[in-house]
Amino acid sequence: MVRTHIRIPFNRAYVAAGAFGYVQEALSQGCRAGNGEFADRCRTVLNERYGCKHVFFTPSCTAALEFGAILTDLQPGDEVILPSYTFSSTVNAIVLRGARPRFCDVRPETMNMDPEHAAALINSRTRMLLPIDYAGIPCDVVALTTLARENDLTLFIDAAQSIGSASAGNSCGTFGDIAAFSFHETKNVSCGEGGALIVNREDWVERAHIIQEKGTDRRRVLMGLQDKYSWVDVGSSFLLSEVSAAILLAQLECLDETTALRSQVTEAYRALYSPFEQRGCLSTPHPGPDVELNHHAFFVIFNTAENRARFLGDLRGYGVSPYIGYIPLHSSVMGRSYGYEPNDLPITQSVSERIVRLPFYPDLARDGLDYCMESMSKVLEKIYGR
Repeated sequence: MVRTHIRIPFNRAYVAAGAFGYVQEALSQGCRAGNGEFADRCRTVLNERYGCKHVFFTPSCTAALEFGAILTDLQPGDEVILPSYTFSSTVNAIVLRGARPRFCDVRPETMNMDPEHAAALINSRTRMLLPIDYAGIPCDVVALTTLARENDLTLFIDAAQSIGSASAGNSCGTFGDIAAFSFHETKNVSCGEGGALIVNREDWVERAHIIQEKGTDRRRVLMGLQDKYSWVDVGSSFLLSEVSAAILLAQLECLDETTALRSQVTEAYRALYSPFEQRGCLSTPHPGPDVELNHHAFFVIFNTAENRARFLGDLRGYGVSPYIGYIPLHSSVMGRSYGYEPNDLPITQSVSERIVRLPFYPDLARDGLDYCMESMSKVLEKIYGR
C-alpha cells in the first residue's frame, strides 16, 4: 500500500561532506572575493576531468550567458537562433545586447534544437547559434558545428544542465566557441548560485579576462606586467566568491558518487515508463548512441494534454512533486512582443503542453525512490490501464 505520509520534492540539493571544511578554510583566508585559490582548484578539476581549458567562474549561469554575449560582441540588429523551449536567461542574454531572437523548433526525443529548422532560419543578419543541452542531453554537436562553420556563425552552447555529459567521447563545455555551465542548487554540481563561461577560442581569452574584471586590465597588474590598471573595454563583475568556489570544489570532487546515484533514478524511471511507451501512451528521452549522460533529469511526454493534467494532479495527491517544464519563449508575453504566435513553432508548442519533468536528485536513490515509483505506477495504471 502507498504510504501517503511521504513527500517527494521535485529537487533536493545535495550537500557534499567536504564543503564544510572547505568553507571554513575559505573564510580563514585573506581573499574571499573571486579568482582565488579555490577558483583555481575548481579550474584544475574542470580542466583535468573534462578538458575545459579556459574557465571563468561567474555568480550564475545567467551571468555567464550575459558575459558570453558581451564577449561575442553582439550588436543591435543581430539575430540569434535559439530554441524556444529554454529558460528566459538564454534569451535575455541576447536581447540585453539589442540582438533579436529567432526561435527554433525542437526534436521531441531530446527536446534540443532541430538543426534542420535552424538552417532554414539563417539569413544575412544571423550572427549566432545558441542551442541548449536540455536535461543534460548534448545538443546535436556535429550538425550545429557544421552549420555554424558553413555560415560563419558563432556557436554558443547553453550547457547549464550538462556538466558531466559527453558526445562522441568529448565533454560538454568543450564544444562550440564558448559554453555556459550552471551551478544552481537544482543542478548536478551546485554551490547554491554559480556558473561558468568556458572559452574555447584562444583569441578571445584575453578579452574575457578584461570583461570579467569590470572592463579593466587589472589582471595584468596582478601578473606583474604593469603597475596600474585602467578601464579598457566594457565589462561587469562576473566573479564567483571564494566561499562559493569552496562549496563548488567539494561538489566537483564527489561528482562520480552523485552521478552513480542519479543513474539509478534514470534506470528506475526507464524501466517503469518503457512499457507505456511501447503501447504509444507516452514518450521518454532518446539520446543518440554516442551520448554519455550526466543523468540530470528525466522527462515524459504524454500523448495528450489531458492525460498530463491527470498525471500531475493524481501524483501530487500522493505527495510526489513533478514539474511541468518551460512555457515556450515564443508564446510568452515577451515572445509575442517580437511578433510570434503559438502556432509558429507547432512541435514546441504541442510538446510543451504534454511534457512533465519527474522528481530527480541524488538522495532519491537512497530514500523514497520505491515510494515514488509505486505512486507513479498507480497513477499510470489509472490513466492507461495495466
